[in-house]
Amino acid sequence: MESPKSALLEAIAALSTAPLATIAQRLREATLPYLGSSALVIFTEDCTGRPQKKAGDEAIISRVSIAELDHIRALAAGESRENEAWSGQVLLGGGPRPVLALSSPSKALLVLADPQALTDAADRAEAEWILRYLWTLAAERIREKVADAPPSYLIESRAASAERVRVTAELVDQHSTTLETLLAALRSPALSDGAARKSATDAATRALVGLRTLSDRTTELVEEPVATAFQRLREDLRPLMNFSGIDVQFIEPPVNGRALPGEVAHAARAIVRGLVLAMVDQAGVRRIRTQWDCDGENLLVNVRDDGPGELSATAPAMARLAQRVEALDGSMSVDVMPGWGADVAVSLPLDPPARQLADVSDWKLGDRELEVLQLLASGQRNRAIAAKLHISENTVKFHLRNIYRKVGASSRTEAVAMAHRNGLR
Repeated sequence: MESPKSALLEAIAALSTAPLATIAQRLREATLPYLGSSALVIFTEDCTGRPQKKAGDEAIISRVSIAELDHIRALAAGESRENEAWSGQVLLGGGPRPVLALSSPSKALLVLADPQALTDAADRAEAEWILRYLWTLAAERIREKVADAPPSYLIESRAASAERVRVTAELVDQHSTTLETLLAALRSPALSDGAARKSATDAATRALVGLRTLSDRTTELVEEPVATAFQRLREDLRPLMNFSGIDVQFIEPPVNGRALPGEVAHAARAIVRGLVLAMVDQAGVRRIRTQWDCDGENLLVNVRDDGPGELSATAPAMARLAQRVEALDGSMSVDVMPGWGADVAVSLPLDPPARQLADVSDWKLGDRELEVLQLLASGQRNRAIAAKLHISENTVKFHLRNIYRKVGASSRTEAVAMAHRNGLR
């Protein structure tokens, strides 16, 4: 029989090597023996394409919203001390339920729905200690995986981010129009019941504010002010500055520069970190200067050292960085000056390139399946697709299952991302 310590070590090993797609499930499996729950939700702004990672009761995780998680984060930050778990009754997945929440140094949030109550104080303290340890490990794993994400992840994440912004904008416009019409009617002098009018006006105003706040919050998740992104880079490189003896200089970007898409900000930080580490490996480097700028369409990155000029553009580490740049349709040039150092310039477009409609014949979709995929890629929900094609929602679901199988997608979001990569809008 496997001992508890052995089981915990195996869970830690599985969690430390888990890919992003399964990390929530791995964390839940690791925590269940110590603290049961009906569902586990991770909320991390490092993953702009998929800020939520969930496992457990489908009825809960399918309905969890960013607004609910933001509210839990605010409560946890305001009512608990640093590194302490917060518990309380909140709205999660559309309904009130008890939760246990933990933050992390990377600002990620862990939420357990319906946590199992442990009556013994010693058992409860041990369970929460193990939970904190496993959560810290998972949060670091997420941060590292995003920093080292392959090109395919960056492309898909960007597509998913763009889709979320578009759908949210449509919802905001739709509901704002409705509520603004309601406000106009309720403010009409033709209505005599002043008290009812004031009450309804206040309620509608609050709803409008909530919708606009949700829209702004969604935009924040997929964009990062350029100055904030650069400050996070400085924090990432702080240990190197403190212990290497190398003078790392930072030339600040314009404070009012255009906000960076999340994938561009993450990639730019990873690229600069990689370049700095490659330059430090040379003998005789005393100073490295990194500079960011923005021309409105591209993030312009420059990293220069004062070393012997021996940086090889064909070295494996540099080749990996070049691949990361190419994943975002950027460009990188390496200018090596023997005796004077190396100068690396990187340009990353802030907008995804316009794509021509690609040939999707390899997917072998039927005419109706292609129509469903096109409507799906444009942001339509199942009911709207059914209405446009004059078919039932069950028929739409049938076509979607076939589409997922043929294109090799495991979810609606992934199918949308793949469609966008092939020019379907």
